[in-house]
Amino acid sequence: MLDTPKSLRLQIGIFGRTNVGKSSFLNMIAGQDVAMTSTVPGTTTDVVEKSMELLPVGPVNFLDTAGFDDVSTLSAQRIERSRKIFDRADIAVIICEAGIWTKFEEELSEIMKEKKIPFVIAVNKIDNVAPTETFIGNLKKKSPRILLCSSIDGDMELRDKYIIDFKNLILEILPTDFSTPMPLLGDLISPGGLTVMIIPIDSEAPKGRIILPQVQAIRDVLDFDAGSVVVKETEYPAILDKLKVKPDLVICDSQVVDHMVKHTPEDIPCTTFSILFSRFKGDLVEEVKGAAAIANLKNEDKIIIAESCSHHPNQDDIGRVKIPRWLNNYLKHSPNISHSAGRDYPENINDYKVIIHCGACMLTRNEKLVRIEKAKQAEVPITNYGIAISMMQGVLERVLTPFPEALAAFKESIGD
Repeated sequence: MLDTPKSLRLQIGIFGRTNVGKSSFLNMIAGQDVAMTSTVPGTTTDVVEKSMELLPVGPVNFLDTAGFDDVSTLSAQRIERSRKIFDRADIAVIICEAGIWTKFEEELSEIMKEKKIPFVIAVNKIDNVAPTETFIGNLKKKSPRILLCSSIDGDMELRDKYIIDFKNLILEILPTDFSTPMPLLGDLISPGGLTVMIIPIDSEAPKGRIILPQVQAIRDVLDFDAGSVVVKETEYPAILDKLKVKPDLVICDSQVVDHMVKHTPEDIPCTTFSILFSRFKGDLVEEVKGAAAIANLKNEDKIIIAESCSHHPNQDDIGRVKIPRWLNNYLKHSPNISHSAGRDYPENINDYKVIIHCGACMLTRNEKLVRIEKAKQAEVPITNYGIAISMMQGVLERVLTPFPEALAAFKESIGD
């Protein structure tokens, strides 16, 4: 669990007014000085992240935000960054003080309810002022999960009790995705079965290792008591001929999807890592419908290619070079392409005809679903890199065969 990527951890956002003890609360739960604390309001100037193991919950990532009543010079920017955490948080903690529930806490609780983010209300500093039964009763009307604590209490037994109480409350509201996580591909293979994974080693492949989605797929196969053969695309036909049994599934990097389809018999199911991750982290049906919209793009229509990580693009970068080239070849004209990177998802998505998003391996499932929902509300089709590539290569129907609902949605959309 120590090596679990942030994108796969439970994201717990910590919210509240300045100087209510958000950072000291995080330090108490973490058992170390993660965030700087001070009696001076506004000490936390940006989101502080802390990844840890919160047993028995599992791997989590805490997000300590700036105060919502910050009135400093840079308050607007700080609060805006804090607000963006709503799109990341799977669970929230609203920190308040005994007897004090202001318009800021009320706004936070309303936002959580609107965004359907389960939350705990932590009444902090109870060593200074004990909360009344009336105050606690009023809070329970907003959330039944109330934690009473003092994050700077020197009594270790009490601190341990606060932490145990907090864990129990988190377990009560743990999202289904974490209590019963969706398999990446385990439901597509049988115990003792076999997969073949085609992984190109090109200029974008990290030296000495393979990328995160491929590692996760291999691990998922092992977790479901099956095996995997990993091969480059150049060796795939020969390796497939050598197998004594047909694989349950063949999976490839989308950049070689046409090669995989060409050399894979029709009776062997095949798909791509991008399709698997669209189902695992997003909405596969919505994203295949989005791919179908590419066929209707007109000259100079605006497209945005959205990456969830920030990196220096190389001369053969998939988002900056390859996909624009494939779009030009497929459409026979040049659409107007923009790019975004990291967590700076553009607000003006309704300006675009199609959003082509990366596989979101650096985002949480919640973040990706939020982005898809924003696209739906703006009535802008959204798809991901690999699905778009398979669409432009003319093989999307073939690699959607393991997913009948998505295949039907694509056929219906492409026929419109």
